[in-house]
Amino acid sequence: MTGQREAHELLFIEDADALFEYLEATRGQSVLRYKEVEPWAWARIMQRLRAIKTRRAKLRPSTKAA
Repeated sequence: MTGQREAHELLFIEDADALFEYLEATRGQSVLRYKEVEPWAWARIMQRLRAIKTRRAKLRPSTKAA
């Protein structure tokens, strides 16, 4: 049970880290630079969130079996 909880907490931390990475990449940029960086940053955050969602889904079945 504790291992499952830790795994979920790590996924929440990774989720927040993805958001902070996006904000760090886009915050404080000039308009021109923002237009260049934002599509990359958005694609990156979506890729990370999909990976987190997949890993979170893999954890769920084992918690229901317990």
